[in-house]
Amino acid sequence: MALLFFPRSLSIACASKFTACRRRNRCSCSLSAQAPMTTTTGRRSGSSAILWFKQDLRVDDHPGLVQASKYPSLVPLYVFDRRILSCYSNEMLELVLFALEDLRKSLKDQGSNLMIRFGNAENVVRDLVQEVKATHIYTEEEVEYHLHKIMALVQETLLRLPLLEKNPKMMLWQTPFYDIKDLPESYVDFKKLQLPITSPLLPPTLPGATMELEWGSLPTLDELKQFMNENPLKLKESLTLIKGMSIETVLQKKLSKLRETNISNLNFKQSQRNRVDKSVFVTQNKNVVGGGTNSILNALAAYLRYLEGTARDDWQQVHEKLRDAESRDGASFFTLFGPAICLGIISRRRVHYEAIKYEKERNAGFLSPFGYSATTVTAAADAVCSMEWYWLMALKGQISDEGTYPIRIWRWNGYLIQYTVVGNEGPAVLLVHGFGAFLEHYRDNIHGISKGGNRVWAITILGFGKSEKPNVIYTELLWAELLRDFIIEVVGEPVHLVGNSIGGYFASIVACFWPALVKSVVLINSAGDVIPGYGYLQFSKERKTSVVARLGAQLLLLFLRLNIRTIMKDYYPTKTERADDWLINKMLRASFDPGVLVVLESIFSLNLSLPINYLLEGFKEKALIIQGMKDPISDSKSKVSMLKEHCSGVAIRKLDAGHCPHDEKPEDVNPIICQWVVAAESKILAGSIS
Repeated sequence: MALLFFPRSLSIACASKFTACRRRNRCSCSLSAQAPMTTTTGRRSGSSAILWFKQDLRVDDHPGLVQASKYPSLVPLYVFDRRILSCYSNEMLELVLFALEDLRKSLKDQGSNLMIRFGNAENVVRDLVQEVKATHIYTEEEVEYHLHKIMALVQETLLRLPLLEKNPKMMLWQTPFYDIKDLPESYVDFKKLQLPITSPLLPPTLPGATMELEWGSLPTLDELKQFMNENPLKLKESLTLIKGMSIETVLQKKLSKLRETNISNLNFKQSQRNRVDKSVFVTQNKNVVGGGTNSILNALAAYLRYLEGTARDDWQQVHEKLRDAESRDGASFFTLFGPAICLGIISRRRVHYEAIKYEKERNAGFLSPFGYSATTVTAAADAVCSMEWYWLMALKGQISDEGTYPIRIWRWNGYLIQYTVVGNEGPAVLLVHGFGAFLEHYRDNIHGISKGGNRVWAITILGFGKSEKPNVIYTELLWAELLRDFIIEVVGEPVHLVGNSIGGYFASIVACFWPALVKSVVLINSAGDVIPGYGYLQFSKERKTSVVARLGAQLLLLFLRLNIRTIMKDYYPTKTERADDWLINKMLRASFDPGVLVVLESIFSLNLSLPINYLLEGFKEKALIIQGMKDPISDSKSKVSMLKEHCSGVAIRKLDAGHCPHDEKPEDVNPIICQWVVAAESKILAGSIS
């Protein structure tokens, strides 16, 4: 059964109405015509407002707070809603509590306060609206699908309020980097606009907390954990354990000869220093920057000034953590500051402003057209600008009518991931694309497989398509863990896992190491080798970047852009017309996104040493190979022969197609997959009955 926070029919209806409303008239704080008139004193006459904090836990650079502060009565609100908090790790929950403590203090310093409530947001907001007679609810616009659904339910609940003269309005706001209405499809076209970045806003003067209200108290971390554990919709315990199970742990259990891996080195190297006074690493793990906005700004100042050195203990601690987190140039910024940015303790716009201000200080007030003078400035500015681009693309995908699938956004480890789902009932099927592709590469499979009685999910994995391309070291294990978490957090039940090319290899890893999540696996011209008598397997999660890899990625990117049409025609030898302009243009568009070079570097460090016959060993009678026999990048005849000989119990279907049979010949592949799923479900049912 899929993990749903509320009935599917209601959530779809609410989300559809909410999306339709945004398409007709996207609200923002600048659209003040919907709010009461402002008096000569700057306050809005005769009304009250609620400011609903979600992932914007600050008063600095907060356009919603600026607009809401003009009301004579303002109630800032934070709701501990299990549906919102369920995707947070324990460390993120700690960060939330520290941020809320600081936020409440900042509001109290201005004579206001922060109301703390527990429960479903739609019920809390409804009750508070009736209590304070609010006419407007200000809240940040979101792109994540689960937040989108919750906001839709809040709006639907407000529309049903019977006792008010008129329904309160939900006012959506955002912190825009750029003054732009229509986002170009390509990052190249966007850069040509040369739009200036807007300036952050200072905290406004707030109306006092004049009403007699029960403001509530902040919970302790233990109390919050207890609240979360009481969640009736909490992930099944078995799935929670699977999510926390690393590939290294499973390998050590499954392979007695596997080289022992020092797991502690894969995480942050913990500082041996005692915690210093005013430390910005406030959580128990002391891995990421936390606290309130001022604490984050202090840490950012230390980060930017890394090259200068410092005698301050708290800044030295930031520098030490920076060195430990610099797995590749610039990667330390998001590692340290990503959680605080995702929670909105500091805005992306404020980070950029502080980075550029420091850069000007270093250069007598000037900015060089040839880049920044400090690597830390480059890391901070590039990271937030990249995040802004992917956020804008995600927002555009949420409100547009383009495409034949509903585009949804899932946030994984702080990064925005695109996915879609089609179908309302039946077994769950998850489609995983290959290197350089995206979920739309299954353009004629998603609906086709859904019509076979399945719920079909397709994902654009990290680093591809319109999903985010952060500055991280990409590995096959990273992508496999992403798929694992997607199945657990989004699909919420075991899936029939379908993968093409390198996506097939990722699918095989998931099936091998977390078999409880996979009912069956379908590999379409999968990457990976068959190695007879593999025996001792050398394997490591640690990877390194190099100058050679960076240069190789640049040359490879140039080659691909110049030759993509010819390459794709070769991949579709039987029906070359399927390698059409639509597909080519989609790939070219993605090749200009910020971060794409980092993704291409991974080609030089991917480790496919775990053989397919090992990965499928536990999936006898539950694995299907679909092989295009005219694949230009592998010897299909030899591969099929090796699979037959060394992968017992694996079904094989050969097709007159190239590297991407699912897109070249969907009319052949869709029935094969549908029939396979039906047969696999029958075996599962028979096994459960017996």
